[in-house]
Amino acid sequence: MGFSFWSRLFPLPMFLRLSGSVEPSCFSSSGLTLARRDPSWKRGLRYLYLRLLRLQSSPKEIARGLAVGVFAGCFPIFGFQTLAALVLAVPFRGNKLVAAAGTWVSNPFTYVPIYAFNYQVGEWLLGSHSSLATTELVAATWQHWMQWGIEVSATLFVGCAFVGFWGALLSYFLGLWLVERMRRRQGL
Repeated sequence: MGFSFWSRLFPLPMFLRLSGSVEPSCFSSSGLTLARRDPSWKRGLRYLYLRLLRLQSSPKEIARGLAVGVFAGCFPIFGFQTLAALVLAVPFRGNKLVAAAGTWVSNPFTYVPIYAFNYQVGEWLLGSHSSLATTELVAATWQHWMQWGIEVSATLFVGCAFVGFWGALLSYFLGLWLVERMRRRQGL
């Protein structure tokens, strides 16, 4: 039972192998080294691009899935955005995989700007302006805090629904155009 038997039985991950060598780096004299290859993010993006090209859904179903995902991604229901997108994809007959991916419009890097913008839009639509002074916040009772929470949440959700609607509409037409263009270029 030589080296090749064990290497076939328990192969090493690609990043531990030496480039151009069959021998694993743990047996080499130079110690552990990383194999050279394309950055993983480029490979991942290429994989997602090819998966999008090969989806079996029609371009309209893919675009509807994207629109539903973007709509659900505009709401601050952390942890439930994907579930909401999947539920909404059923009646709208959208692609569920693309709907789940469409929620990525909101992520830890974009939460604050998106929800701050949505809140401002909600204030504009409702005609309300919250101007709470610091003395009011310090001297507030539990009931005041609960009332402000309801007002802020309602304002935020109104803004999220408005921005989500327009974002979904824009992403539907942009997604439809993009998928049709990509499929034409690939000849699918």
